[in-house]
Amino acid sequence: MEEESRHTVASCTGSSLLQPLSEITSLPLDQVNFVACQLCALLSAFWFRLFLPPSSTSPFTRHVVATVLGLYFALFCFGWYALHFLLQSGLTYVIMIVTGAQHMHKYCLLVALSYLSLCQITRVYVFDYGMYSADFTGPMMVITQKITSLAFEIHDGMARREEHLTPRQKLLAIRRMPSLLEYFSYNCNFLGILAGPTCSYNDYIAFIEGGGRKSEPRATSPNAEVVRKVATSFFCLLVFLSVCKVFPVERNIDDDFLSSTPLYGQVVYLYLSMLTTRPKYYFVWTLADAINNAAGFGFNGYGSDGSARWDRISNLRILNIELATSFKVFLDNWNIQTAHWLKRVCYERCPYHPTAATFILSAMWHGAYPGYYLTFLTGIVITLAARAVRHNVRPHFLRSPTLKRVYDVITWAATQIAICYTVVPFVLLSVGPSLKFYRSWYFSLHLGCILLAVALPVKPRHLRLKEQHRLPATDRDSIRKEKTT
Repeated sequence: MEEESRHTVASCTGSSLLQPLSEITSLPLDQVNFVACQLCALLSAFWFRLFLPPSSTSPFTRHVVATVLGLYFALFCFGWYALHFLLQSGLTYVIMIVTGAQHMHKYCLLVALSYLSLCQITRVYVFDYGMYSADFTGPMMVITQKITSLAFEIHDGMARREEHLTPRQKLLAIRRMPSLLEYFSYNCNFLGILAGPTCSYNDYIAFIEGGGRKSEPRATSPNAEVVRKVATSFFCLLVFLSVCKVFPVERNIDDDFLSSTPLYGQVVYLYLSMLTTRPKYYFVWTLADAINNAAGFGFNGYGSDGSARWDRISNLRILNIELATSFKVFLDNWNIQTAHWLKRVCYERCPYHPTAATFILSAMWHGAYPGYYLTFLTGIVITLAARAVRHNVRPHFLRSPTLKRVYDVITWAATQIAICYTVVPFVLLSVGPSLKFYRSWYFSLHLGCILLAVALPVKPRHLRLKEQHRLPATDRDSIRKEKTT
């Protein structure tokens, strides 16, 4: 027990002030530090909104306070490893200045991702392989998204012609180079330095300066939404702490379990074991969303019923995830801001095989564990198969409400199994255990998805887009509605 305690302290690079609380709760010190800092960030967010509003506080002051608080929380959690946040941000800012708007997006993507990958490889293979606790490369993943998004948006706003931009790119385009303070505030502010979520630079600046209808609602209080999200996050934490050890993922590759459990039992256990890993992400992302809302950031207008929406930078929709009836719907509601980042910097700009390129970029961004690459390579074939089924099979089930409900039930079950099958290596991390799991399933989903993708071809994305542009506006609207249902 004493050895475990010493290992916990040694593996934590941040403050040891809360070590007694770590021992009482039997949680690793770095996780205790993380939760404590997020709760302090929540309180600071209320103070920031109430006592430093943009109506009576200069943008300079708000930028400085947001940055200093963010760096303090980072130092408390990660110690001097937090200097990597400044080094990565500072290095890419110099690259932006030196290379100019015409080329900064390419160099910033290369350098920021390389710096992140170097830190991830060093942490994994030099310091602590398989560490599930909080680590300094987590915030660097979010900062990498912000750096690269900003570089692409500056490139769009200062180096590309207006008529070549999509409507979304026009909205996000940045027309002037940010100051050094604005840049560090965007990357390292206390609202998102520990767990995100990523937001667009224009939205963040509007929040700081108080400009824009959606950035600072005058008469809409976020308090009720913050209370709801905090309650949801801690409920998810309790669920995770109470059930995560009941259904360990490693049991899916246990020889005794595989030999004594029928196929249907293995499928049910696989679903339950992966289901119980998700609440920890729900906790982290929902609490992070609440912190931003408490500061007045994240307002997204009003719903059809007149209620205020605080989901502008939300990172997940829990019910949509658990009830997803397609691989795409699941991914669209899981780690939403990362999906937006991948779409904006890769999928929309990659001329060849954008789906494969996007999954590979996602694997590189996630880290150095081989299991990540197995997960995202599997995701490519499952995505292509799911797209083929959706385009070729789904229309036959839309002829009546009954057939549609049957289709939804079947696709819900298929989606949950496919997601679980795909992400097992993401949890197991290593090649050997991951391949053992896939061998126990005879690589059945891999083979089935490849056959579906070949047997049910779908037109390439650029041809589908051309066809849509030729359609009348009313037909394009109907296609958009169809995609959302």
